[in-house]
Amino acid sequence: LEQALNVAQDIGYPALVRPSYVLGGRAMEIVQNATELVRYMGRAFEAGLGRRVLIDKYFEGREVEVDAVCDGETVLIPGIMEHVERAGVHSGDSIAIYPGLTLSESEVNAVVDYTTRIGLALDIRGLMNIQYVVVGGPAYRSPGTASGNNGQKTQVYVIEVNPRSSRTIPFISKVTGVPMVKLATKTMLGQSIKDQGYKGGLFKRQKLVGVKAPVFSMSKLAGVDTYLGPEMKSTGEVMGIDYEFRPAFAKALMAAGMTLPADGAILLSISDRDKSEAVQMIRDLATANYTFYATGGTADLIEGLDLDVEVNRISRRLAAHPNVLDVILDGTVDAVVNTVTGDREVLQDGFHIRRAAVDVRIPCFTSLDTARAAVESMAGNGVEYNIKPMSEYLAGPSSKR
Repeated sequence: LEQALNVAQDIGYPALVRPSYVLGGRAMEIVQNATELVRYMGRAFEAGLGRRVLIDKYFEGREVEVDAVCDGETVLIPGIMEHVERAGVHSGDSIAIYPGLTLSESEVNAVVDYTTRIGLALDIRGLMNIQYVVVGGPAYRSPGTASGNNGQKTQVYVIEVNPRSSRTIPFISKVTGVPMVKLATKTMLGQSIKDQGYKGGLFKRQKLVGVKAPVFSMSKLAGVDTYLGPEMKSTGEVMGIDYEFRPAFAKALMAAGMTLPADGAILLSISDRDKSEAVQMIRDLATANYTFYATGGTADLIEGLDLDVEVNRISRRLAAHPNVLDVILDGTVDAVVNTVTGDREVLQDGFHIRRAAVDVRIPCFTSLDTARAAVESMAGNGVEYNIKPMSEYLAGPSSKR
């Protein structure tokens, strides 16, 4: 324990504590201070079955993911996926967007360069998956409006390299048209990528937007918290595709059972850390004529924005009425946004809010990044989308209705 405290002190907080040899991010935590580190070390050792516990510096930034094929001489990257949620949410629980809509040219070039050099250095023969974090500038950029880094200095870091297939292979194969499994299989049998008709580097960008969204089975898992973090909780995935971000994202959310109505009532309970970043989302909800229900601090924030909306104050204390459970269980609200910091006590305090939303099967967003993207894509005047076979999307937007 003393060694762990010394390491964390040297690299600085927040830090990521993760046991070796576990899958799905089990027992992985982001700790904000020494007190939390001491509390979580016991759990980490238990999950690691006595093996080492790794402590890394945690960078808050935009997460990027790449699947590639390498034959020892050439590395083919079908496309780059950008996560909606900032680093810290397990990649299996994150929403991924192809292509990376907010990445600058320099960030794309860095990802391609690092992926190529890593694949060749490790002499990979087949598939590999690499996850990156882009540090610098805002940790969230609107996929629907942002592009590039707007002159802000950023740095791309490697999170992890997996010399194997990944859960994103079916998704990236579909949205790019590159048959990755077929390519990798022939590569492992000795046929080069070039002999199969492909060049190295980044494959041409398709004129479409694909969104991979996680599916959760929380209603069948009593007592499980829906809060998203480093530990994977999703049990499946769906895909939305269209020519633009908004309809593609809306399709993915609808398929995942996270439909946000064009207007309605929403319960907001936002952590102090997230309040400044939530302002634009609140303005968008007000423009969409949403009715607001909010806990104390969040209600103060909304009222301070001078919006022409009524804010219904709701108590977090269950002994008072109306409280957060009342408006969820009686069907008053159509969705919940409940974000928390890394503080364990605050996390437990909001558990009953999140579980109540699961019980009545309404969307509950615990990541502000996810909530912002959902509001951008679905709130307001609704969203129009295309219904076409995959082949037509890959052919380009000439057939766009």
